[in-house]
Amino acid sequence: MQISSESVKVGHPDLVADIIAANVIAAILDEEKKQKLTLANMPHCGLEVFLGKGLCLVGGEVRSRVNVDIDKIARDSVIELGYNHAAVGLNGHLMGVLNAIIPQSPDINQGTSCLLNKDREIGAGDQGIMYGFACDETPEMLPLPYVLVNRLMRAFEYCQDPIFAPDGKGQVSVDYDVKTGKPCRVAKVLMSNSIDYRFVKGDRLKIRDRAKKIAFESLKDCVDKKTEFLFNPTGEWNAINSCSAADSGVTGRKLVVQFYGGYPGAQLGGGAVVNKTPEKVDCSAAFGARHVAKNIVAAGLAAKCSVQLAYAIGIAEPFSIYVNTFGTGKVPDDRLEKIIRDLFDLTPAGLIEKFNLLDGNIYRRIPRTFFMDNYRWEKTDMAKTLRKAVK
Repeated sequence: MQISSESVKVGHPDLVADIIAANVIAAILDEEKKQKLTLANMPHCGLEVFLGKGLCLVGGEVRSRVNVDIDKIARDSVIELGYNHAAVGLNGHLMGVLNAIIPQSPDINQGTSCLLNKDREIGAGDQGIMYGFACDETPEMLPLPYVLVNRLMRAFEYCQDPIFAPDGKGQVSVDYDVKTGKPCRVAKVLMSNSIDYRFVKGDRLKIRDRAKKIAFESLKDCVDKKTEFLFNPTGEWNAINSCSAADSGVTGRKLVVQFYGGYPGAQLGGGAVVNKTPEKVDCSAAFGARHVAKNIVAAGLAAKCSVQLAYAIGIAEPFSIYVNTFGTGKVPDDRLEKIIRDLFDLTPAGLIEKFNLLDGNIYRRIPRTFFMDNYRWEKTDMAKTLRKAVK
């Protein structure tokens, strides 16, 4: 059997929208920090960004003590990604920026502010259901197809070959052993990347060979002579027809590829992540659920684990906790649920402090990858404690 995962480069218009939103929040947090930022006075933001035909619309709600230059942040974000000329589909220097941000609703604020909340704590910024997932297929405790396709994206982002413009996406299919359920080899690699023909000289057919070399080098431990490689299967993708010149970009539209790549059993819940401050559990609890699931697998209590966290708006503690170890658990799932509630602080305040989510630099990093980095929620610091708790 084969399992596939897809991902996109940071130049994909949906990720560009995510990056702009995240950079706005990062700038707000940076300015708030200059005024002694605390949990009590933290900003509350929920942003949406739309990109289309050279236009950027930034909307949503913000409650903050500071003001930031939305226009400059949006333009700088786009230019830093390499979008500086119409030949690559978007020119940040000429991009139109519309600011449609409004103040946060006072009805929401009274539940999320620890100064106004009836329990004097940070309540969940909205109701919602978040999932975290981990498995023992890779050292990162993530599904192998997900790890490989993200490795593929980073390889094309960092290759420094100017013919490969910023916009691109890929897909990796892995053969699994039917009896053991373990991954065996990479069967297929698909890479689509916009081409900047200003830098193409000579035979255009060699572009595919250059792409294959980058792809297979990044996946060299897993590909073999039988691995199929497809590149730009329509036959043509001119960068002038990429990004917002050919497709809109919207925050939160690539959640499947940002989380677990569509891996079976790794469910998707909640909403967009990088465009919200962390009192909104779509952000903080998504990372919290991943942290719990990863530590369960790291503790050897399961080979595969999914954790669901549900919240009610204005209430800090999770509404419910659900664990599924897919029959691989060393202890019953319902017992793990109780242990999680006893050992982990899954309130917004607890997650914000544990994962340092008021650091603007975190927001600048997470659009590229939610997990494959040295984030605090990727640490297995609770594995030993979990092992002791089940004895």
